[in-house]
Amino acid sequence: MFLPVELLIHFLWLIGGFVLLYYGAEWLVKGASEIALRLGISPLVVGLTVVAFGTSMPELLVCLKANSPEVLAIPAGWFGFDINAGITSPDMALGNIVGSNIFNIALILGVAAVIRPVIVHMQLIRRELPILVGSSVVFLVMMSDKHLARWEGAVLVSGILIYIMANVLLSRKAKYGEQFEEFEQEEIEQAKKGGSRVVVDVILILLGIVALVFGADWLVGHGEQIAVIFGVPDVIISLTLFALGTSLPELATAVVAALKRQGDIITGNAIGSCIFNILAVIGITAAVKPVSGSAIAWIDLGVMMGLTIMIVPLMWSSMKLSRKEGVGLIMVALTYAVLVVVVQR
Repeated sequence: MFLPVELLIHFLWLIGGFVLLYYGAEWLVKGASEIALRLGISPLVVGLTVVAFGTSMPELLVCLKANSPEVLAIPAGWFGFDINAGITSPDMALGNIVGSNIFNIALILGVAAVIRPVIVHMQLIRRELPILVGSSVVFLVMMSDKHLARWEGAVLVSGILIYIMANVLLSRKAKYGEQFEEFEQEEIEQAKKGGSRVVVDVILILLGIVALVFGADWLVGHGEQIAVIFGVPDVIISLTLFALGTSLPELATAVVAALKRQGDIITGNAIGSCIFNILAVIGITAAVKPVSGSAIAWIDLGVMMGLTIMIVPLMWSSMKLSRKEGVGLIMVALTYAVLVVVVQR
């Protein structure tokens, strides 16, 4: 009798979670990007590190909430906030990462290319794509027993730390003027301003993190309740709804960057987020608490790996992603989402 009202309430909380995730990532990325620009880091590296990390925060918090909810509940209690620890769902954590990488490559790059053909930087071909492919292969090998131990998570986290340090060091060696061709001069000058602007950027970063924590909590908690009401397995929810929802910051960033003709930010954000998802997000999640995924299917892992390999020749062939290729990538994302719901499990 009260089911429709209960369902509506859960959906409203779910929408609220998406909103907080979006704006939290937006504030985090804006503050961190301006600080990075002030330090003279290139747009591609900003996309591969700062922006990728910022937009991967929702995936990290959702995975931590799903696999070890007490990790978020206990710190929140220190500040007087009550976050329900809830029940663990490792499949949701793994499904979120696999689904997010699929949507990052197929949907994010696809939508950006449809808006405006995306020019690909040679550094992405020579370094970042091989790193993404290699990381994905390592992840698949680790997942051969459907279990990620703490030491495996630590190995992945070590990989992301080395990756970040290498990118920043290599970027600092490049000439400043050549690195910021895609940014408006006004943006560069504003980012260089010191004083109060730094304080504003730090405040934006802190507000972004707080919004992401609560957005992740609402999204996972009420998403689980909706799944229970409809009898939908957690893994399907995580592979589609949560994966798409936590990819909204990447999608928003890609759309804005496409309109501003900042191709390096688009590709850096999408590819960098995939690298962060595998090395940092699932790495930290497993390092905190081992992850066991009984419901995640090999077809999901296969689609993720297949898209990761397929994007290499697409980008390499003409050093750009055309509108036709963008449409094709979007169709792959939509087809996968439908197959997960209709065919699988």
